[in-house]
Amino acid sequence: MLVPTRELATQVTKQLEWLGEIRSLRVIAVYGGSSMQYQISEVEKGVDMIVATPGRLIDLMERGVVDLGSVEIATIDEADQMADMGFLPQVKRIMRMVPQDHQTMLFSATLDDQVATLINSYMNDPIGHEVASSIETVETMTHRFLKVHQMDKSRVAAAIARGVDRTLIFVRTKHACDRVAKELRSEGVPARAIHGDLPQHKREQALRRFAEGRNPVLVATNVAARGLHIEGVDVVVHYDPPEDPKMYLHRSGRTARAGESGLVVTLVEWDQVNEVIGIQRRAGLNVAIIKMFSNDERLTDLAAWEPPDDMAPIKTSRRSLGRRRRRRI
Repeated sequence: MLVPTRELATQVTKQLEWLGEIRSLRVIAVYGGSSMQYQISEVEKGVDMIVATPGRLIDLMERGVVDLGSVEIATIDEADQMADMGFLPQVKRIMRMVPQDHQTMLFSATLDDQVATLINSYMNDPIGHEVASSIETVETMTHRFLKVHQMDKSRVAAAIARGVDRTLIFVRTKHACDRVAKELRSEGVPARAIHGDLPQHKREQALRRFAEGRNPVLVATNVAARGLHIEGVDVVVHYDPPEDPKMYLHRSGRTARAGESGLVVTLVEWDQVNEVIGIQRRAGLNVAIIKMFSNDERLTDLAAWEPPDDMAPIKTSRRSLGRRRRRRI
């Protein structure tokens, strides 16, 4: 099985291990940032299933440790993220080494042109199965968009985090990840950072402490936006607005999982308003962007407060509403 990130590799492996025990199947994870020699020794003991990031699997193939000639099932998880992260050339190289007589399973949140290339190249007579909702955002998500001042931004995030048990905050860059976590700690909020430049053991420790509730706030780059299942995330904060609606949906999906309710808050600086309205429009949302400062009492329970509908940024004319009603009849 191919996965895009180290965290997802370890999470999937843990889920497969207890299932594998029933059938006496041995599962291991191989990924960068951890001991190559240890992973080599684990593979040489014999293994039935490997969960791997593409780069480390290719390393093991080049060293002659892994031979894909007997693979019966090849699984590509989070295929669209593989494409977004630039892993498709590595994925294609690996798939060319898998025997033609095998089963390929591909899991993807979205089926864009790059994912279609994998389907067309490595799947014969594929059968599609869609389990996603027909709506873009799940009904149990509550969305709030707050216009904030850059100098007050970390204090606003801290006020939101204090009102709930567990908060996941997304930023765009690794540098911002460390900086925001430090600023939150200076506000008395226990926060830890997770991003690609951290040693693997620190990334795993941060995730574990967050999942166990020992650190109630995790500040992350998009490394935590896809695939990872962390139960009980009360609030997702887009500290930096995402680049596109697809990323907004994937980040937001870390809360309101398995039927639970959840709050999604986007912090919008003055010069980001038009960008965020564009994301709302393409994501099928129309929620007022309300100015708030860190001393606003509403921040302690944003889910209980409703932004006024008449301040929604995307105006719909009565004429278009009438046409829409007639189409429903």
